[in-house]
Amino acid sequence: MVIIDKILENVNRVVVGKEDVSKLILTAMLAEGHVLIEDVPGVGKTTFANAFAKTFDCKFSRIQFTPDTMPGDVTGSSVYNFETHEFEYVPGAIMGNIILADEINRTSPKTQASMLEAMEERQVTVDGKKHLLPEPFIVIATQNPIAQRGTYYLPESQLDRFMFRLSIGYPEVNQSIAIVRNHLEGRTVKTMENLIDCAQWSELIHQADKVFINDELIGYAAMCIEETRKHDKVMLGASPRALISWVRAAKSYAFIEGRDYCIPDDLKNLAGKVLCHRLILKQTTGNQAEVAERVVAEILGKVKVPVGK
Repeated sequence: MVIIDKILENVNRVVVGKEDVSKLILTAMLAEGHVLIEDVPGVGKTTFANAFAKTFDCKFSRIQFTPDTMPGDVTGSSVYNFETHEFEYVPGAIMGNIILADEINRTSPKTQASMLEAMEERQVTVDGKKHLLPEPFIVIATQNPIAQRGTYYLPESQLDRFMFRLSIGYPEVNQSIAIVRNHLEGRTVKTMENLIDCAQWSELIHQADKVFINDELIGYAAMCIEETRKHDKVMLGASPRALISWVRAAKSYAFIEGRDYCIPDDLKNLAGKVLCHRLILKQTTGNQAEVAERVVAEILGKVKVPVGK
């Protein structure tokens, strides 16, 4: 599809050598899922979010999370109007289409919890009154997995609300040269084009949602989810929300690939990104992410892939 190619080309012109990550973020955006980008400082986490926000001409809001960020800064608050003698809702930073939750693990659990309702129900409740968020809506959050001083772990309930957890990784030498050249020649986020508005974004979401996935493939995904709950290294397996996210992501991925139907590889290619961060392992030492990846790989190798007639 031409517009899909243009979106990816626009982002990849600024974020060099990470075409696979661009594709996954776009997959989430068309599946109405949130993304957690977890990686070391300086590899382009924030740049990715800004690049997509610039490409999509929609309301963009950045929340720079710090220890003193309050829930009201996120959701908004009620302020007394002395002229009308009534309390009025003043929107918080969450009232946007694309939300960059930068360094989300540097704020308190109380403030982190203020994101839960918005991420799941697309609304916030302030002083007992519900306020709907604009549509479409996506949170792109970043966090640094190395420096743990002054950070708080994201609770399981919040991790489960992210469709994908992604890692960017360091660029190769030739990619590093291209990145520097981009900056020297002024090819940055500021010079990017606005390609698509909210109405067009909503239409792409609608088209991706129409992609066909048969019951056999959904059953395959459900059996894989069930195996995460039985695995001897897993204390808490993936939730029904994980299954829904996985299926929706597969439909969006197939749409980006130019198909109106899903194949097993759509699910398999996304399994690690959807499932690993949702598994609570029995092991408490070592690299948890690597263990979770091995568990998912074992499950994919164990569950029989359905063969079409």
